[in-house]
Amino acid sequence: MIILYTIDCPKCKRLEKILEQESVQYEVCRDRGTMEQKGFDFMPVLEVDGQMMNYSEAINWINERG
Repeated sequence: MIILYTIDCPKCKRLEKILEQESVQYEVCRDRGTMEQKGFDFMPVLEVDGQMMNYSEAINWINERG
């Protein structure tokens, strides 16, 4: 399962656009309470099968799928 945690900031929107361009199926979470419970202090976060990735890590993961 892939979840994009986003607050719709510019980086969040960029990552969402890249995911769409690469045809990655994902769910979106905009619930700040959930993000706080998970202890996130930066956005966006991409969760792939339980692994949390920051923006750079998410871009690398997308590129490696290629």
